[in-house]
Amino acid sequence: MAIESSVSSEVRRYNGRITSFLVLSCMVAASGGIIFGYDVGISAGLLSEKPFVKKFFPHVYNKVIEDPKISTYCRRDSPRLTAFTSTLYSAGLIASFLASPITRAYGCKPSILLGGVVILGGAALGGVAYNIRMLIIGRVLLGVGVGLANQSVPLYLSEMAPSRYRGAFNVGFQFCFALGILSANLMNYGTQKIDGGWGWRISLAMAAVPASILTLGAIFLPQTPNRLIQQNKDIAKQMLQKIRGTEDIQPEFDDLVRANEILKTVKHPFRNIIRKKYRPQLVMAIVIPFFQVLTGINVIGSYAPIIFKTIGFGESAALRSAVVTGIVALSMTLLSLLIVDKLGRRTILIIGGIQMFISQVLVGSIMAINLGDQGELSKGCGLFVLILVCCYVAGYGLSWGPLGVLIPSEIFPLEIRSAGQSITVAMAFLFTFVITQTFLAMLCHFKSGTFFFFSGWVVVMTIFVYLFLPETKGVPIERMDRIWKQHCRAQDQRQRSVKALYKDV
Repeated sequence: MAIESSVSSEVRRYNGRITSFLVLSCMVAASGGIIFGYDVGISAGLLSEKPFVKKFFPHVYNKVIEDPKISTYCRRDSPRLTAFTSTLYSAGLIASFLASPITRAYGCKPSILLGGVVILGGAALGGVAYNIRMLIIGRVLLGVGVGLANQSVPLYLSEMAPSRYRGAFNVGFQFCFALGILSANLMNYGTQKIDGGWGWRISLAMAAVPASILTLGAIFLPQTPNRLIQQNKDIAKQMLQKIRGTEDIQPEFDDLVRANEILKTVKHPFRNIIRKKYRPQLVMAIVIPFFQVLTGINVIGSYAPIIFKTIGFGESAALRSAVVTGIVALSMTLLSLLIVDKLGRRTILIIGGIQMFISQVLVGSIMAINLGDQGELSKGCGLFVLILVCCYVAGYGLSWGPLGVLIPSEIFPLEIRSAGQSITVAMAFLFTFVITQTFLAMLCHFKSGTFFFFSGWVVVMTIFVYLFLPETKGVPIERMDRIWKQHCRAQDQRQRSVKALYKDV
């Protein structure tokens, strides 16, 4: 494509190698993804466990157990139950905007550290909760901490990583997210077997483990050269040399200096980001998280055990199935990490979109044909649905999962980067909040049509990527603005060509 050829001409190679110092720093920062994934996975499993539901949502428990006339799709349709899940995202939405001025003024490190501390408080409160209010407050604290971490960690990884390996380093955050979900599924599966039905307390309290790793590790995290250069150019240059493992870093350092000179001219990044020159990036900051949520993955992540129970799996079987999907997601995210800087962002998104569409259409079709309002799928159909869900999760884990985080974190110039990332994270939390708040009602009313709803959106987003998203692999983050200028010029030229063709016709 013309766009890709123009983009490739702007790629500039910097010197350096992958150092142990860089890897260790990014591993510590990326552990913030474990916390987010763990919190999402834990809530999903707990909502399928009878002791937890009976204690905090007795009306749902009584409805599921005592009223067999209620539709299979509607047995967990409860505002209080969805509030437990969605509170995490509403709190994260607010926190992501609070994180922007912190990141801009003090760098990513303070946001990461503060996020870890707040999550520790939320984990402690959730573990000792004895009523729904304590449980919800604990979720709010978890959401605030996750919002702070999600705003700052992807930025940190993108600023630290060498441009030609930036995709792999940033996908590390999504890999940790998938690892967190798998850890939560394993924890839920183990604790639900504890006699007395109090295992859910261990599941909630164990969120403190990854939070402790992040908090302690953040104390020793180095600031990125982008942040240090605002304080002392000599220290920033030394840090860049240490990160890259070479003293020959002058081209990259010059671009950093240039980007920071522009940064000084911008006093209000949220006002600046709405200017026409940044409009393509702003559109992506809104559209990418919107599409990422409308893949339907948050439904799988937040309600997988419930979905498996809906189609007839028992409590333990539903949790085991969630573990299987967690393993698939983790494996495919690792594959994405290995190939994202070779195949490129666009190609992987298109491949993943096709795979997700086919899987969702087949799942919806099987449930529409074989699952009645009070029925269950046969064992064979249930296993086939599980395989299809794994195929869907594999497509997401390869594409929209990691790249939905990577692309927004790398497309903004330094002067609006913190604002752009805050908007991206806030939109992700907002759309996820809406979906998690409405999904159980949607499942109740749309039934199997829910999967056709999400598959339709997958078609839309795949076409959007093909038409409007430029390839950014290997492009230095400090020179990304030139790529967008080239992209916009190519788009304008294409539009003029189409108009001219219509006139001729």
